[in-house]
Amino acid sequence: MSPPEPAPRSAETDGARPGRSDARRNREKLLAAARAAFGAADGTVALESIARDAGVGIGTLYRHFPTREDLVEAVYAAELDDVATSAPALLAKFPPDVALRAWMDRYAAFIAAKRGIADALCAGFASGRMATPRTRERITAAIATIVDAGVKAGSLRADVEAEDVTAMVLGVFLSTAASNTPEQINRLLGLVVDSVRPLGGSGA
Repeated sequence: MSPPEPAPRSAETDGARPGRSDARRNREKLLAAARAAFGAADGTVALESIARDAGVGIGTLYRHFPTREDLVEAVYAAELDDVATSAPALLAKFPPDVALRAWMDRYAAFIAAKRGIADALCAGFASGRMATPRTRERITAAIATIVDAGVKAGSLRADVEAEDVTAMVLGVFLSTAASNTPEQINRLLGLVVDSVRPLGGSGA
């Protein structure tokens, strides 16, 4: 009679790397828990509570997201989809210069909703960490769609580069990190749009 096989040990308990499908599911659960936690919090969220809400151990969280900044960026990237893909719909509804401002307002609302990661976002922008190709290029691509339409329509300056607009928009949120008042953000975003309109262009 052969001896009984030992009970299987989980990746959580023995440190073994989980299978690819398990790892993908764990990452998705961690992102979902982090998005809910960061969206509801006014201050710092404990990573341990995110792991607990996702039903995994803290070691699993750190395997997927070695630092808090990695997790913040992943949440930021996941929730940027709706904003980043909204440019065509806005152009279908508004003239390009007005669509540009409407897009900026959507982005501002997106940032404001991330109260639990606001400080980390601003720190990431300041250090350049959040200006990774994946996130910054998605913002720039959305802005470029509107800028290209505006140049063709004559409502935005022909010498405007989408990357320059991205830099100005990110600069608004970095410069207002301390005060973070909607009135100041609204005023600065208006100045950004005015700066890329042709001389004599009409306001939004």
